[in-house]
Amino acid sequence: MSLLRPSVGLIGRLIAILLLTVTIEFGISTLLYERASQFSVREDEARRLAEHLIICRRLVVERPPEQRPAMAAELTTDRYLVRWKPQEPSVPRIAPAVDGMRKQVIAWEPSLRENDVRMWLVSPGRKSVVAGLMRLNDGSWLYFQTLHPLDGLNLAAERILLALIPALGLVLLAGLLMRVVLKPLRRLALAADRVGHGLEEHVPEQGPNEVVTVIRAFNNMQERIHQLIENRTQALAAVGHDFRTPLARLRLRAESVEDGEARRAIEQDISEMEAMVESLLAYLGGDSDPEAAASTDIAVLCATLADDAADRGFDVRYEGPHHLELAVRPLGLKRAISNLMDNAVHHGTSAVVRVEERTEEVEIIVEDNGPGLPEDQLQEVLKPFVRLDTARPRDTVGFGLGLPIVARAVEAEGGTFTLANRREGGLSARILLHRT
Repeated sequence: MSLLRPSVGLIGRLIAILLLTVTIEFGISTLLYERASQFSVREDEARRLAEHLIICRRLVVERPPEQRPAMAAELTTDRYLVRWKPQEPSVPRIAPAVDGMRKQVIAWEPSLRENDVRMWLVSPGRKSVVAGLMRLNDGSWLYFQTLHPLDGLNLAAERILLALIPALGLVLLAGLLMRVVLKPLRRLALAADRVGHGLEEHVPEQGPNEVVTVIRAFNNMQERIHQLIENRTQALAAVGHDFRTPLARLRLRAESVEDGEARRAIEQDISEMEAMVESLLAYLGGDSDPEAAASTDIAVLCATLADDAADRGFDVRYEGPHHLELAVRPLGLKRAISNLMDNAVHHGTSAVVRVEERTEEVEIIVEDNGPGLPEDQLQEVLKPFVRLDTARPRDTVGFGLGLPIVARAVEAEGGTFTLANRREGGLSARILLHRT
C-alpha cells in the first residue's frame, strides 16, 4: 500500500471541525440578533418615546443649523439623549434592529413614518438600551438614545440562555467529531495493549494520513517482533536438542565409571546442567508457549507434587480441599508450584503447600521454615538471573530463574504472585488466582 493517500490529515480535520463549529456559531448568532427585532416594550414606553421624537423634530427644525446642536442638547433629558447630525451617521453593522418597537412608536405617531426612523439595540444581551436615527425634512438627522434600559425590554436572561444552548450543542458536536477522528488512535491503543500480552492483531489502516502512518509502522513492528519471537523459539528448540544429546551421552558413559563416588559426582554435575538448561529454556521460551487453559484439579495437582517431594525424602505436606477445579494452564502452573516447593525444601527443613478457596479467588501458598529473605530484596529475587547469596546458601542449581518463571506463569493466568517473610521464620510464597 502506498504511503501517499488522497485524504485530509489530522490537523486538517481538526481545523475543519473548528471551522464548522465557528460557522454554525455565526449562523446561530445571526439568528439571535434577528430575533431581537421581534422584541417590544410596553405601550406607555412606546408612546413616551414617540411623543419625545415629535417634539424634538418640531423644535429642531424651527432652529437654524448653527443653533440645532444646542437645541438638541436642551432636549436631552434624564431619560433620552438627543444629538443633531448634519449628515447621516453610520449605524453599527452588528447591532440588531428592533423593528417591533419601531412599529409601536410609528403606530402612536404615524407622521414619523415620513422621517425614516431607524432603531437598534446597544449592548444587546446585557443592560440593553435603544438607539436610533430620524431623518429631518432638510436631510439632516437626529440621533436619539435611551439612557436607561426600557421597561419590558429584558433581553439579558433570554439571550444568555439562547447563547448557552447552541454553545453547549457545539461543544458536544465538536466532541463527537473529535471522537470520530481519533477513533483509529483508540483502536491502535487497544491493539498495542493486546500485543503487549503476547497476542497478534492487525490494525486497519484507516484515518488521517498521520494516523495511518503510525498504524502502518505499528503493524510492521509487530510483524517483526513476532518473527523475532518465532526465530528465537526455533533457535531455542535447536539449542535444547543440541544440549540434551551430549548430556544423554554423558549420562550413559557415567554409568560405565566403576568408581562409585566419581560416578555420583558426574551424575550430579549432569543433573545440574540439565536443570540449568531446562530452566533457561522454560524462561526464554515462555512467551511462545502455546499451552491453552483447561479445567484442572488444583487440589490434586498440589497434593501430588507434595507427595512426590515426600517420596524423595523431603518433609513436605499438603493442606487444603481434596478437589478444586479451576481453568488454568496445567503445565505452566505445575512448573511454578514445583519451583516454589524446590526452593522451600532447599532453604528449609520442612515445607507446607496449602490451597485456600474463596468465593471469587483461589490462593496457593507454599511456606518454609528457612532463613527468609531481606525485606528490601523480596522484589529483587523476581528478576531473572538474580541470586541472593547473602540470604541463602548457594546450594541450588540453575541460573536464578526459578522465581521469575513462577512470576511469568502466574501472570499468564491473570493472577498475582507475592513473597513475604513469616513472623515465625521462613518464607511465604502466595499465588492468587481469580475465578472466571
